[in-house]
Amino acid sequence: MPSLQDRLREDLNASRKARNKPLTLVLGTVLADVENHHTSVQRDITDADVIDVLRKAIKRRRESFEAFEKGGRTELAAQERDEIAALEGYLPASVSDDEIREAVRASITGGAANMGAVMGKVGTAYKGRAEGSTISRIAKEELAAGSSSA
Repeated sequence: MPSLQDRLREDLNASRKARNKPLTLVLGTVLADVENHHTSVQRDITDADVIDVLRKAIKRRRESFEAFEKGGRTELAAQERDEIAALEGYLPASVSDDEIREAVRASITGGAANMGAVMGKVGTAYKGRAEGSTISRIAKEELAAGSSSA
């Protein structure tokens, strides 16, 4: 099975042949980000590294999307939305909020009494498959529910 970076390269070449300029641009940009990451870490890039780069690229585009929406720039917002959708297709299937909530509850039951301890356990277990902000939100909810029932 080809690596995620190889898949991105193959799709970039296919988009060039199909003359799909928007997809070519977004894939070229992400691959450049992957190469920059490779230079900074000075080791072979793993799929986990590529997933981190993809998540950061998606996060930047979400922020741009929101700014364009607020500014009434619908054509630019639509472009960002399309790029987000294209990049999300390369991410592994994410876990459901219910599965994360279950892991957070298990972590709290296992002795994690504060946000840092919960994030350390659950964040590590779901790295690359769940957004940190989602885990954080659920952890806050569960910690608050636990302290109010105590």
